[in-house]
Amino acid sequence: MLLAIDAGNTNVVFALIDGGTIKARWRIATDPRRTADEYAVWLHQLLQLEGHSKSDVDGVIIGTVVPRSLHNLEVLSEKYFRTAPVVAGQGAAAWPLQLDVDEPQNVGADRALNAIAAHAKYEGNVVIVDFGTATTFDLISPSGAYKGGIIAPGINLSLEALVNAAAKLPRIAIEAPEDTSVIGRTTQSQMLIGIYWGYVAMIEGLVERMQREIDGPETVIATGGLAVLFDKHTNVFDAIEPDLTIQGLGMLYATATQQAK
Repeated sequence: MLLAIDAGNTNVVFALIDGGTIKARWRIATDPRRTADEYAVWLHQLLQLEGHSKSDVDGVIIGTVVPRSLHNLEVLSEKYFRTAPVVAGQGAAAWPLQLDVDEPQNVGADRALNAIAAHAKYEGNVVIVDFGTATTFDLISPSGAYKGGIIAPGINLSLEALVNAAAKLPRIAIEAPEDTSVIGRTTQSQMLIGIYWGYVAMIEGLVERMQREIDGPETVIATGGLAVLFDKHTNVFDAIEPDLTIQGLGMLYATATQQAK
């Protein structure tokens, strides 16, 4: 089985992939100081809980937007899984898509991986909305080229900044409101309306603006942990793909290993 590792700014996601199917997934808070040994102890226990062992893993691929995390993840692969990891965007796993932007070297691995998976699953233009540390909007052309997009502050980041900057505002959970009213009667309800409906308005508005610039129809898909939450109160998404980045890692690994043969 393949161990796919998606190291983001907030979480590192580990997933077991067998024959293109995700068999298990786990996440841990991103900490570049976490050693390979710490990862191994944590991951070993989770593998056992799912009925697997380290010996079941015969390949590792790593995609990261946190360069400082890469070394310890590479050591994890080599020391505990006895395999040299494939690193997304490097060597045999160089991006198999055109990065048609002014600064292709600055396109995040997660966005390129999302593009690979989205193009494989959907025809025509694809708009990807990814709810991560940042909320990103990406356009993939019918040929699979990455054409650019938008970077906005993520919803958790925005809420954290609001609470830290305003002394009397409480911390609240991000959840879908029970009704569609945008006139709050309490401080907490007003904060939830501002965060939740503010993001819905941003998503719908930015997707609409992107659509004006796209030649031809498009499919809008959402990914990331909060995608399902926002899908409750907007019709902007045609599909929800919570594991898009992991799927991209699996596809990229298959391509890289085929080329290496």
